[in-house]
Amino acid sequence: MPDPREIFERVADAPVVPAGLPLVVLLTGFTDAGGAVSGAIDHIRDDLRPRAIAVFSNDVLLDYRARRPIVTFDKDHLSDFQPPRLELSLAHDALGQPFLLLSGYEPDFLWEGFAEAVFDFAVEFEASGLTWVHAISMPVPHTRDLGVTVSGNRPDLVEAQSIWKPRTQVPATAGHLLEYRSAEAGMLVAGFVLLIPHYLAETDYPAATIAVFDRIASATGRVFDLDGLREDNREYLGKVEEQIAGNDELGRMVSGLEERYDSYMAGLSGGGSPSTSGLIHESDLPSADELAAELERYLASRPSGDDDKPLGGV
Repeated sequence: MPDPREIFERVADAPVVPAGLPLVVLLTGFTDAGGAVSGAIDHIRDDLRPRAIAVFSNDVLLDYRARRPIVTFDKDHLSDFQPPRLELSLAHDALGQPFLLLSGYEPDFLWEGFAEAVFDFAVEFEASGLTWVHAISMPVPHTRDLGVTVSGNRPDLVEAQSIWKPRTQVPATAGHLLEYRSAEAGMLVAGFVLLIPHYLAETDYPAATIAVFDRIASATGRVFDLDGLREDNREYLGKVEEQIAGNDELGRMVSGLEERYDSYMAGLSGGGSPSTSGLIHESDLPSADELAAELERYLASRPSGDDDKPLGGV
């Protein structure tokens, strides 16, 4: 395995990093339901202007043929080439509080070397803990608060926030490996899995991105200005409700999801132990594909100008 120091390059004019900052990890890749993580990365890079400390090597970590960079074709020439970015940065929240941010694509290769490099940075900067967030699709209604599953070694967060605690085997991500290796080494870690309505998972769902920042805030004490995202979410939900209101079958499906979700949550609040399958069982509900297909037809009929983008943000 290559020396972990060979998979990144330190930035020459990197900012001075205070000791003891929380490390926030936002990686896109295997799953990013609702565009939760990619939306959070865009928001941070656009609004918080983080300063890079180290940039990881695309040529070492990225499978270009699986995730091709974007090139701009301008009439008769190529005017821009946009390679993906994976970097460790210093960012500041809305109150000016600093935090370390590892953001970008999930590496395709050298996971162990990548995890070692990240942990070495955490040790070097005496990070106070690691927090990461990702999002999966679940058969839950958009009319309820987004649920979350919490892992790691912070029981305060698990007990306060985790609504679904399955015992299962799932395909791992690089974020899982970072959490596992960091916890093994005695570092405080918190992993949040957002549960996104499956019929909205392929769109850019502002509520999912808002939930990313809410979880980061709960774990790190950082504060974020989300007014713009909240306005985007109001507009987004208005379009969704407009479409569902015009389709009885979709309305029945959402009602069925609400009933199942409320029953599950009532079991939790009552001190019982509802089956974890109760949240994901769908045998007596219409297929999510039906709702997704209806939403796609609706979005295709919408104007695509800047002032009225479809829910997917395309």
